Amino acid sequence: MIYDWQALSAPELAAVAERDPVAVLVLGAIEQHGTHLPLGTDLIIGEGLQAAMLSVLDPALEVVCLPSLAVGASDEHANFSGTLSLPASLAIATLEAYGKCVAQAGINRLVLINSHGGNKAIMDLAALTLRQQFNMRVVKATYTRLPPLEGAIDAQELRYGLHGGLLETAMMQYLAPTTVNLDNYQAAPLGALENCRLVGPEGAAAFAWLAEDLSQHGVAGDARQATSALGERLVQHYAEHLATVITETARLPAF
Repeated sequence: MIYDWQALSAPELAAVAERDPVAVLVLGAIEQHGTHLPLGTDLIIGEGLQAAMLSVLDPALEVVCLPSLAVGASDEHANFSGTLSLPASLAIATLEAYGKCVAQAGINRLVLINSHGGNKAIMDLAALTLRQQFNMRVVKATYTRLPPLEGAIDAQELRYGLHGGLLETAMMQYLAPTTVNLDNYQAAPLGALENCRLVGPEGAAAFAWLAEDLSQHGVAGDARQATSALGERLVQHYAEHLATVITETARLPAF
């Protein structure tokens, strides 16, 4: 069964907890995404992936969905209007507080569905604390780290289109098409990165960056080929992988 945390009464949640469920928490962000995507892009994608994942999940599994964390750690986008960001220490403390409440409710399995790159570091640190203090099994699932959809996006765009590129734009055209406006969109040039094999804003040897380092509009990649059809394929692809994450988490032994 799938439950919404906020829809349960306290006794109902206690009864669910006795069945050793998996709690699921979406980590999003509210931040600039260039001229063509809304501030809520990461949150919309995260919640869209969760909804698609739940639609293909084995209904026999016990899953409790927590209210999403809409605002994350987005300091790299702070110089663009509209970005909301928690300081790293507060973002870590917030995630730890959520996890503590989950543990106190008697639930010891937590899957974090993350749709914002800036949340990865805080997620790693908070998850370790929850393991140490509450014996929780915390699984960190950033969707961009899951296997890509073969043949959908070329290797260069997968590597460099990390913010407002083809991947995010296509999914947004499927999940929230009225919020996408490519009229004044400009693809981000690679510049000096074109000659880099290992060094880049993400990947094997990543450098710290601010959004304005990526391009004038704070985006990276080329979204001009994005379509709703591609977005649907991407959402379903990542949803199936996330369903596998939930299933495997449910089957692992408790600590």
